[in-house]
Amino acid sequence: MSMQEEIDEVEDENWKSLVPPLSATEEQRIAWFREKMPKFEILKSNNLTRLFHSRVKEFFNSGCETQFFITWISPAGSFGRREFFMLESLFKAHPTACLMILSRSMDSGRGHRILKPLADRGFKVNAVTPDLAILFNNTPAKAWFKGMKSGNKDPGEIPLAQNLSNLIRLAVLYKYGGVYLDTDFIVLKPFTGLKNSIGAQSMDMETKNWTRLNNAVLIFDMNHPLLLKFMEEFASTFDGNKWGHNGPYLVSRVVENIGKQPGYNFTVLQPMAFYPVDWIRISRLFMKPANRSDSRWVQDKLLQLSGETYGVHLWNKQTRNLRIEEGSVMGSIILEHCLICQHIYSS
Repeated sequence: MSMQEEIDEVEDENWKSLVPPLSATEEQRIAWFREKMPKFEILKSNNLTRLFHSRVKEFFNSGCETQFFITWISPAGSFGRREFFMLESLFKAHPTACLMILSRSMDSGRGHRILKPLADRGFKVNAVTPDLAILFNNTPAKAWFKGMKSGNKDPGEIPLAQNLSNLIRLAVLYKYGGVYLDTDFIVLKPFTGLKNSIGAQSMDMETKNWTRLNNAVLIFDMNHPLLLKFMEEFASTFDGNKWGHNGPYLVSRVVENIGKQPGYNFTVLQPMAFYPVDWIRISRLFMKPANRSDSRWVQDKLLQLSGETYGVHLWNKQTRNLRIEEGSVMGSIILEHCLICQHIYSS
């Protein structure tokens, strides 16, 4: 194997070792976490991470139409074509935006090589290693983070990286303002005019009231009080054993509890904005039409998505192993919204 392949294999093995053991008791997980904590690089501060705030400010001072953030708490080697399409679609819709990738692994030689095709075309994209102690300071997240690093808290069965991503997106928008996007989201049109907004994932068809929100797309000004509420809820109700408890369910709980209290000033967008296809039906978007009826459905779906939809959440848990088939809705979307447009049907 080449040296890079050996490095990638070691990196992947390190990440795999950071997944909590199945069917462990709370005490066993806490003991496991205490033992593994030295390997959790994301929790550490060093000379590079301490430059986090100055690197963020310097990057966004270069003149940005919009500030975008994504997180990547996985090996750089697993940042694949699907994730890169997301970046292409973002810059296709927002060519003068700035995108910061909060990631230790992408803030590396390999990460910069992955991003180079976009940087070479003049797009403003940069990966920066976050310093969580700095990022969470002066927020409700600080006490939770300190407690977690003490080694006395249960991280839960769900990989801690997933829950850290849920918290990092709230803190970075609170500190700097802008747009947070999940990496399994394809941008279809500019977010022009959207301000302090969160999207509904589902709604009651009779009452037209939302039934669940999602945190895959967040658009908020700096110091917005709703973000503060989200972080307070995360810190006070953290549960690493329930999928979604610290993410989609959290934002839904908080917004429901706030109701129509004054002083928050935000908008809940209808599902068509960011979640036009739910996770149960998303796989159909990847399939080529088998007959004339399917072809009409593809054309109708593309027409529908060209209306009120700003982007499509791909529900990566359901679709990461699906190939984009030629003639499918996804194939058409990528062809229309890509910039470099390589290897579309092999991803």
